[in-house]
Amino acid sequence: MKKKVSNPKRKIQIAVAAGIIIIGIVIVLSYNLDQVRISGQRFGDNLAQIQNDLKDETAGYDSKVAQYQRGGITRDEILQISDKHISVLDDILSRYNTLRPPETFVSSLQLFKLSTQTQIESDKLLKEWIQTGDNSTKIKSDELLGRAFEYETRALDSFNSAKANSG
Repeated sequence: MKKKVSNPKRKIQIAVAAGIIIIGIVIVLSYNLDQVRISGQRFGDNLAQIQNDLKDETAGYDSKVAQYQRGGITRDEILQISDKHISVLDDILSRYNTLRPPETFVSSLQLFKLSTQTQIESDKLLKEWIQTGDNSTKIKSDELLGRAFEYETRALDSFNSAKANSG
């Protein structure tokens, strides 16, 4: 029986090929991790923009409601402002659907969306209170606003927890 003579050139070729494969795998994994990080960053930036737009719209509306309560704006004017405000909030709400969150951020996105939906319902009841003067709708509006705030607080906690665990 003939013994195979080991070929040093063949061993070098195999070692080089294995090295190239390992380097390729490292590059692909690194690229994928960068894409996940970039995707997460993009999601966070887009979510922050939505939240800022929501905050600005809400602050502006609250200011107008305060003006109405002081007598600086007529009932018809605040009702028109309310209609426009609710329409803007509906548009902001729809923007959540365009986001593509990394898996770890899905629950926080759902809570942010729920917070905004609840705020819209609160503002609709506030508008109804302005129309009718029925204090029970104002009380319901205030309750829903409190719930919206709770959802937003939970969403922020969830988001920050997901961010800490993915970093």
